[in-house]
Amino acid sequence: TPFGDGSLSTEEPEGERPDEYDYDSRDPVMSLMKFDAQAGPTDQSPLDTRPDVLVYQTPPLDGEIEVTGPVTLKLWAASDAPDTDFTAKLIDVYPPSEDYPEGYALNLTDGILRVKFRSSWERTELMVPGEVYQVEVGLLPISNLFVKGHRIRLDISSSNFPRFDVNGNTGENPGTSSVRITALNGVYHDETRPSHILLPMIPTH
Repeated sequence: TPFGDGSLSTEEPEGERPDEYDYDSRDPVMSLMKFDAQAGPTDQSPLDTRPDVLVYQTPPLDGEIEVTGPVTLKLWAASDAPDTDFTAKLIDVYPPSEDYPEGYALNLTDGILRVKFRSSWERTELMVPGEVYQVEVGLLPISNLFVKGHRIRLDISSSNFPRFDVNGNTGENPGTSSVRITALNGVYHDETRPSHILLPMIPTH
């Protein structure tokens, strides 16, 4: 659970401590995707209580918000490992209903960054343990209308398997190395390191 109330808002952060979690590459966060002819968004609620998933969300919306276009996560992050991944999912949280008494967390788009490729796909740069890096996670473009009473939710973690392959956190190629270790990863959101997500909001009136 993020430090404080895990809120997602347009307010500037003030004096907030980073949110940290252990990413065990031997126990990755599952994608919760459908893999049949009806493939599409799936309820992400089962991931709510995983300690390696940071959940940030708005209060129930007072009105409609349309988001159409590319989505980008600007992240200040650190790790005690030489390399790790940071993943993001943008989710539309439906309130409880007759069909879904506990609500429904509908994933809309996602993305991933392997930090050693933060500057270039041609040249790797391993991380210095404890150093904070400003990185960018690109999510696929979407078009979604968040209606009144719903919440906008952002999940941040370090794995989304099997949609993306698992990073062993060693800096080695996970396709050729079977070594996997646990990394302590941190996400910063304070005055000088204001991690945030950029949403292309379209006027609804």
